Amino acid sequence: MDKKRVLITGGAGFLGSHLCDRFINEGYSVIAMDNLITGDLKNIEHLFKHADFEFYNHDVSKFVHVPGRLDFILHFASPASPIDYLKIPIQTLKVGSLGTHNLLGLARAKKARILVASTSEVYGDPTVHPQPEEYYGNVNTVGPRGVYDEAKRFQEAITMAYHTYHNVETRIIRIFNTYGPRMRLNDGRVLPAFIGQALRGEDLTIFGDGSQTRSFCYVDDLVEGIYRLLLSDYAYPVNIGNPSEITIKDFAEEIIKLTGTSQKIVYQPLPKDDPKQRQPDISKARSILNWEPKVSRKEGLKITYDYFKSLTKEELYHNDHRDFEFFKK
Repeated sequence: MDKKRVLITGGAGFLGSHLCDRFINEGYSVIAMDNLITGDLKNIEHLFKHADFEFYNHDVSKFVHVPGRLDFILHFASPASPIDYLKIPIQTLKVGSLGTHNLLGLARAKKARILVASTSEVYGDPTVHPQPEEYYGNVNTVGPRGVYDEAKRFQEAITMAYHTYHNVETRIIRIFNTYGPRMRLNDGRVLPAFIGQALRGEDLTIFGDGSQTRSFCYVDDLVEGIYRLLLSDYAYPVNIGNPSEITIKDFAEEIIKLTGTSQKIVYQPLPKDDPKQRQPDISKARSILNWEPKVSRKEGLKITYDYFKSLTKEELYHNDHRDFEFFKK
Protein backbone atom coordinates (compact mmCIF):
# COMPACT_ATOMS: atom_id res chain seq x y z
CA MET A 1 0.00 0.00 0.00
CA ASP A 2 1.27 3.50 -0.91
CA LYS A 3 2.33 5.75 1.93
CA LYS A 4 0.04 8.64 2.82
CA ARG A 5 1.38 11.90 1.43
CA VAL A 6 1.38 15.14 3.42
CA LEU A 7 2.28 18.72 2.45
CA ILE A 8 3.59 20.88 5.32
CA THR A 9 3.83 24.58 4.51
CA GLY A 10 6.27 26.56 6.61
CA GLY A 11 8.10 23.25 6.79
CA ALA A 12 11.53 24.80 7.45
CA GLY A 13 10.26 26.82 10.41
CA PHE A 14 10.32 26.01 14.11
CA LEU A 15 6.98 24.19 14.28
CA GLY A 16 6.95 23.05 10.66
CA SER A 17 10.27 21.25 10.98
CA HIS A 18 9.12 19.36 14.08
CA LEU A 19 5.98 18.35 12.18
CA CYS A 20 8.14 17.08 9.30
CA ASP A 21 10.03 14.92 11.80
CA ARG A 22 6.82 13.55 13.31
CA PHE A 23 5.22 12.62 9.99
CA ILE A 24 8.41 11.03 8.66
CA ASN A 25 8.58 8.98 11.88
CA GLU A 26 4.92 8.00 11.45
CA GLY A 27 5.69 6.58 7.99
CA TYR A 28 4.28 9.33 5.78
CA SER A 29 5.73 10.73 2.58
CA VAL A 30 6.43 14.38 3.44
CA ILE A 31 6.69 17.49 1.26
CA ALA A 32 7.98 20.57 3.09
CA MET A 33 7.22 23.89 1.40
CA ASP A 34 8.81 27.15 2.55
CA ASN A 35 10.05 30.41 0.99
CA LEU A 36 12.61 30.71 3.83
CA ILE A 37 11.55 34.22 4.81
CA THR A 38 11.57 33.14 8.47
CA GLY A 39 12.33 29.43 8.08
CA ASP A 40 15.82 27.95 7.84
CA LEU A 41 17.03 24.93 5.90
CA LYS A 42 19.23 23.88 8.81
CA ASN A 43 16.01 22.87 10.63
CA ILE A 44 15.30 20.16 8.05
CA GLU A 45 18.69 19.34 6.51
CA HIS A 46 18.78 16.08 8.49
CA LEU A 47 15.70 14.95 6.53
CA PHE A 48 17.15 15.42 3.03
CA LYS A 49 18.63 11.92 3.12
CA HIS A 50 15.16 10.36 3.51
CA ALA A 51 13.64 8.96 0.33
CA ASP A 52 10.19 9.99 1.60
CA PHE A 53 11.08 13.67 2.09
CA GLU A 54 10.94 16.47 -0.49
CA PHE A 55 11.48 20.22 -0.18
CA TYR A 56 9.85 22.89 -2.37
CA ASN A 57 11.15 26.47 -2.09
CA HIS A 58 7.92 28.33 -2.78
CA ASP A 59 5.79 31.22 -1.51
CA VAL A 60 2.26 29.92 -0.90
CA SER A 61 0.86 33.41 -1.50
CA LYS A 62 1.45 32.56 -5.16
CA PHE A 63 -0.30 29.67 -6.95
CA VAL A 64 0.59 26.34 -5.36
CA HIS A 65 1.07 23.25 -7.53
CA VAL A 66 2.01 19.86 -6.13
CA PRO A 67 2.02 16.98 -8.62
CA GLY A 68 0.46 13.67 -7.68
CA ARG A 69 -1.76 12.59 -4.83
CA LEU A 70 -2.08 14.49 -1.56
CA ASP A 71 -3.82 13.09 1.50
CA PHE A 72 -3.17 15.87 4.01
CA ILE A 73 -2.09 19.52 4.05
CA LEU A 74 -0.81 21.28 7.17
CA HIS A 75 -0.70 25.05 6.64
CA PHE A 76 1.95 26.49 8.97
CA ALA A 77 3.40 29.12 6.63
CA SER A 78 3.35 32.52 8.35
CA PRO A 79 5.60 34.86 10.26
CA ALA A 80 4.67 34.22 13.89
CA SER A 81 6.72 36.62 16.01
CA PRO A 82 6.25 40.37 16.41
CA ILE A 83 9.76 41.16 15.17
CA ASP A 84 8.82 39.48 11.87
CA TYR A 85 5.25 40.56 11.21
CA LEU A 86 6.00 44.16 12.15
CA LYS A 87 8.80 44.18 9.53
CA ILE A 88 6.77 42.45 6.82
CA PRO A 89 3.13 43.27 7.57
CA ILE A 90 1.80 42.95 4.03
CA GLN A 91 3.47 39.58 3.48
CA THR A 92 1.97 38.42 6.80
CA LEU A 93 -1.51 39.41 5.63
CA LYS A 94 -0.95 37.81 2.22
CA VAL A 95 0.14 34.42 3.56
CA GLY A 96 -2.89 34.32 5.88
CA SER A 97 -5.32 35.30 3.13
CA LEU A 98 -4.00 34.50 -0.36
CA GLY A 99 -1.85 31.64 0.92
CA THR A 100 -4.72 30.04 2.81
CA HIS A 101 -7.01 30.51 -0.21
CA ASN A 102 -4.47 28.79 -2.47
CA LEU A 103 -4.03 25.85 -0.11
CA LEU A 104 -7.77 25.40 0.46
CA GLY A 105 -8.15 25.31 -3.32
CA LEU A 106 -5.40 22.70 -3.50
CA ALA A 107 -7.09 20.65 -0.78
CA ARG A 108 -10.36 20.79 -2.68
CA ALA A 109 -8.72 19.76 -5.97
CA LYS A 110 -6.79 16.89 -4.34
CA LYS A 111 -9.65 15.86 -2.01
CA ALA A 112 -7.15 16.24 0.82
CA ARG A 113 -7.83 17.06 4.47
CA ILE A 114 -6.29 20.39 5.51
CA LEU A 115 -5.31 21.59 8.98
CA VAL A 116 -4.63 25.32 9.31
CA ALA A 117 -2.52 26.81 12.07
CA SER A 118 -4.35 29.62 13.80
CA THR A 119 -3.23 31.27 17.01
CA SER A 120 -4.24 32.46 20.44
CA GLU A 121 -3.73 35.96 19.02
CA VAL A 122 -7.23 35.73 17.51
CA TYR A 123 -8.37 36.45 21.08
CA GLY A 124 -6.38 39.72 21.10
CA ASP A 125 -6.04 41.30 24.54
CA PRO A 126 -8.69 39.08 26.13
CA THR A 127 -11.47 40.18 28.44
CA VAL A 128 -12.29 36.53 29.20
CA HIS A 129 -9.85 34.35 31.13
CA PRO A 130 -8.88 31.62 30.44
CA GLN A 131 -9.76 31.76 26.76
CA PRO A 132 -12.25 29.16 25.46
CA GLU A 133 -12.83 28.60 21.75
CA GLU A 134 -16.25 30.27 22.03
CA TYR A 135 -14.68 33.63 22.97
CA TYR A 136 -14.73 35.96 19.96
CA GLY A 137 -11.75 38.05 21.02
CA ASN A 138 -10.79 41.68 21.58
CA VAL A 139 -8.64 42.71 18.63
CA ASN A 140 -7.57 46.15 17.41
CA THR A 141 -7.85 45.76 13.64
CA VAL A 142 -5.76 48.87 12.89
CA GLY A 143 -3.12 48.45 15.62
CA PRO A 144 0.40 47.19 14.86
CA ARG A 145 -0.49 43.60 15.82
CA GLY A 146 -3.63 43.65 13.66
CA VAL A 147 -1.75 42.43 10.60
CA TYR A 148 -1.11 39.09 12.30
CA ASP A 149 -4.29 38.84 14.37
CA GLU A 150 -6.61 39.63 11.47
CA ALA A 151 -4.71 37.45 9.01
CA LYS A 152 -5.38 34.52 11.31
CA ARG A 153 -9.02 35.48 11.93
CA PHE A 154 -9.60 35.68 8.17
CA GLN A 155 -7.81 32.36 7.79
CA GLU A 156 -10.28 30.72 10.15
CA ALA A 157 -13.25 32.30 8.34
CA ILE A 158 -12.24 31.20 4.85
CA THR A 159 -11.36 27.72 6.14
CA MET A 160 -14.86 27.32 7.58
CA ALA A 161 -16.35 28.68 4.33
CA TYR A 162 -14.54 26.00 2.31
CA HIS A 163 -15.71 23.39 4.82
CA THR A 164 -19.32 24.56 4.66
CA TYR A 165 -19.71 25.38 0.98
CA HIS A 166 -17.20 23.06 -0.72
CA ASN A 167 -17.30 20.16 1.77
CA VAL A 168 -13.51 20.31 2.21
CA GLU A 169 -12.31 18.36 5.23
CA THR A 170 -10.82 21.09 7.42
CA ARG A 171 -9.27 21.30 10.87
CA ILE A 172 -8.32 24.49 12.78
CA ILE A 173 -5.80 24.63 15.63
CA ARG A 174 -5.35 27.68 17.83
CA ILE A 175 -1.77 27.56 19.04
CA PHE A 176 -0.73 29.14 22.33
CA ASN A 177 2.87 30.07 23.24
CA THR A 178 5.11 27.17 22.25
CA TYR A 179 8.84 26.70 22.76
CA GLY A 180 11.62 24.20 22.20
CA PRO A 181 14.72 23.50 20.10
CA ARG A 182 14.96 25.28 16.71
CA MET A 183 13.33 28.47 17.93
CA ARG A 184 15.14 31.49 16.55
CA LEU A 185 17.08 33.08 19.37
CA ASN A 186 16.35 36.65 18.26
CA ASP A 187 12.78 36.35 17.01
CA GLY A 188 11.37 38.78 19.57
CA ARG A 189 9.39 36.28 21.63
CA VAL A 190 9.79 36.31 25.37
CA LEU A 191 11.37 32.89 25.98
CA PRO A 192 14.23 33.01 23.45
CA ALA A 193 14.71 36.70 24.25
CA PHE A 194 15.27 35.95 27.94
CA ILE A 195 17.54 32.98 27.31
CA GLY A 196 19.54 34.91 24.70
CA GLN A 197 20.04 37.82 27.06
CA ALA A 198 21.12 35.47 29.86
CA LEU A 199 23.62 33.67 27.62
CA ARG A 200 25.08 37.00 26.43
CA GLY A 201 25.36 38.31 29.99
CA GLU A 202 22.77 41.04 29.39
CA ASP A 203 20.05 42.18 31.77
CA LEU A 204 16.66 40.60 31.11
CA THR A 205 14.20 43.06 29.57
CA ILE A 206 10.57 42.99 30.67
CA PHE A 207 8.04 45.08 28.76
CA GLY A 208 5.44 46.51 31.13
CA ASP A 209 5.50 45.76 34.86
CA GLY A 210 5.85 41.99 34.40
CA SER A 211 2.39 41.21 35.75
CA GLN A 212 1.13 40.08 32.34
CA THR A 213 0.90 36.31 31.98
CA ARG A 214 1.79 33.66 29.41
CA SER A 215 1.33 29.89 29.25
CA PHE A 216 4.19 27.97 27.63
CA CYS A 217 3.74 24.61 25.85
CA TYR A 218 6.69 22.39 24.92
CA VAL A 219 6.87 21.68 21.19
CA ASP A 220 6.54 17.87 21.45
CA ASP A 221 3.24 18.29 23.30
CA LEU A 222 1.98 20.70 20.66
CA VAL A 223 2.94 18.36 17.80
CA GLU A 224 1.05 15.53 19.49
CA GLY A 225 -2.03 17.75 19.73
CA ILE A 226 -1.75 18.72 16.06
CA TYR A 227 -1.42 15.08 15.02
CA ARG A 228 -4.48 14.05 17.01
CA LEU A 229 -6.55 16.96 15.70
CA LEU A 230 -5.64 16.21 12.08
CA LEU A 231 -6.84 12.62 12.45
CA SER A 232 -9.98 13.58 14.40
CA ASP A 233 -13.44 14.29 12.99
CA TYR A 234 -13.74 17.77 14.53
CA ALA A 235 -13.89 20.73 12.13
CA TYR A 236 -14.12 23.68 14.52
CA PRO A 237 -11.22 25.47 16.24
CA VAL A 238 -9.42 23.71 19.09
CA ASN A 239 -7.03 25.37 21.56
CA ILE A 240 -3.74 23.53 21.96
CA GLY A 241 -1.46 24.88 24.67
CA ASN A 242 -0.33 24.41 28.23
CA PRO A 243 -2.68 25.98 30.80
CA SER A 244 0.13 26.38 33.35
CA GLU A 245 0.11 30.19 33.59
CA ILE A 246 2.99 32.33 34.86
CA THR A 247 3.68 36.06 35.08
CA ILE A 248 6.47 37.41 32.88
CA LYS A 249 8.34 38.63 35.99
CA ASP A 250 8.23 35.16 37.60
CA PHE A 251 9.26 33.64 34.28
CA ALA A 252 12.29 35.94 34.04
CA GLU A 253 13.31 34.83 37.51
CA GLU A 254 12.94 31.18 36.44
CA ILE A 255 15.27 31.83 33.49
CA ILE A 256 17.87 33.50 35.73
CA LYS A 257 17.74 30.50 38.06
CA LEU A 258 17.93 28.03 35.15
CA THR A 259 20.92 29.72 33.53
CA GLY A 260 22.74 30.38 36.81
CA THR A 261 23.40 33.96 35.77
CA SER A 262 23.29 37.03 37.96
CA GLN A 263 21.69 39.61 35.69
CA LYS A 264 19.06 41.97 36.95
CA ILE A 265 15.66 42.61 35.41
CA VAL A 266 15.09 45.92 33.62
CA TYR A 267 11.74 47.33 32.54
CA GLN A 268 10.61 48.96 29.29
CA PRO A 269 7.19 50.34 28.24
CA LEU A 270 4.59 47.77 27.20
CA PRO A 271 4.05 47.66 23.41
CA LYS A 272 0.64 48.70 22.08
CA ASP A 273 -2.07 45.99 22.29
CA ASP A 274 0.24 43.50 24.00
CA PRO A 275 -2.03 40.91 25.68
CA LYS A 276 -2.19 41.19 29.48
CA GLN A 277 -3.25 37.57 29.98
CA ARG A 278 -2.84 34.42 27.95
CA GLN A 279 -4.05 31.03 29.16
CA PRO A 280 -5.81 28.38 27.10
CA ASP A 281 -8.96 26.62 28.14
CA ILE A 282 -8.14 23.12 26.83
CA SER A 283 -11.41 21.43 27.79
CA LYS A 284 -12.16 20.65 24.13
CA ALA A 285 -8.72 19.16 23.50
CA ARG A 286 -9.11 16.97 26.57
CA SER A 287 -12.60 15.74 25.65
CA ILE A 288 -12.33 15.50 21.85
CA LEU A 289 -8.67 14.53 21.38
CA ASN A 290 -7.89 13.00 24.79
CA TRP A 291 -4.93 15.37 24.78
CA GLU A 292 -3.19 17.39 27.43
CA PRO A 293 0.43 18.50 27.80
CA LYS A 294 2.84 16.04 29.43
CA VAL A 295 6.14 17.97 29.55
CA SER A 296 6.59 20.25 32.56
CA ARG A 297 7.97 23.74 32.07
CA LYS A 298 11.04 22.84 34.14
CA GLU A 299 11.79 19.82 31.93
CA GLY A 300 11.08 21.62 28.67
CA LEU A 301 13.13 24.68 29.59
CA LYS A 302 16.14 22.51 30.43
CA ILE A 303 16.02 20.89 26.95
CA THR A 304 15.54 24.26 25.26
CA TYR A 305 18.33 25.92 27.24
CA ASP A 306 20.73 23.11 26.32
CA TYR A 307 19.83 23.67 22.66
CA PHE A 308 20.51 27.41 22.86
CA LYS A 309 23.78 26.78 24.70
CA SER A 310 24.93 24.68 21.74
CA LEU A 311 24.68 27.64 19.32
CA THR A 312 27.83 29.21 17.98
CA LYS A 313 28.99 32.61 19.23
CA GLU A 314 28.00 34.11 15.87
CA GLU A 315 24.46 32.71 16.18
CA LEU A 316 24.25 33.94 19.75
CA TYR A 317 25.18 37.53 18.92
CA HIS A 318 23.96 37.92 15.35
CA ASN A 319 20.59 39.64 15.25
CA ASP A 320 19.12 38.22 12.03
CA HIS A 321 20.45 37.04 8.67
CA ARG A 322 17.22 37.45 6.72
CA ASP A 323 16.99 39.97 3.91
CA PHE A 324 13.47 41.27 4.50
CA GLU A 325 13.90 43.89 1.77
CA PHE A 326 14.07 41.08 -0.80
CA PHE A 327 10.72 39.71 0.30
CA LYS A 328 9.05 43.13 0.20
CA LYS A 329 9.37 43.21 -3.59
